[in-house]
Amino acid sequence: MKKEFTKKPEIKLIGLSTRTNNKNEIDPQKAKISELATHFWSIVNQIPNRKNPGTILSVYTEYDSDEHGDYTFFIGEEVHSFENIPNTLQKLIIPAAEYQRFTTPSGKMPTVIIDAWQQIWKMTTADFGGKRAYRADFEVYDERASDPTNTSLDIYIGIIS
Repeated sequence: MKKEFTKKPEIKLIGLSTRTNNKNEIDPQKAKISELATHFWSIVNQIPNRKNPGTILSVYTEYDSDEHGDYTFFIGEEVHSFENIPNTLQKLIIPAAEYQRFTTPSGKMPTVIIDAWQQIWKMTTADFGGKRAYRADFEVYDERASDPTNTSLDIYIGIIS
């Protein structure tokens, strides 16, 4: 996996969220992310002020502790403003921060993303070039992720350098 340090400005998103944890996401009876993502695709065109239509961000935020605790999963699109948001959608601001951006090799979904996160969870502070912030980590699904049999994406891990 390719790694690069980067700084990102504040990002405004509109979408949907749920509260979950990695232990539950492994259990198909308790998993929430897949169902939320499916629902999101049915309402994505209701998002006003879309900045990059078709580029989806999956955000892990409001961590109770670390990757072992509960967190909020948010799926949405970046927007120019929060004006005229339908009451069926939610907003999220990812604050400006420093990140390690990991670019996955191309492969089949969901294997690409599962393999990437398993590698990330094994990394040390030295591997990240700073301590994980656990404020907001996110995946970017753009045109490189349009083919589920040949997907590549970026994963941004917030750090405190």
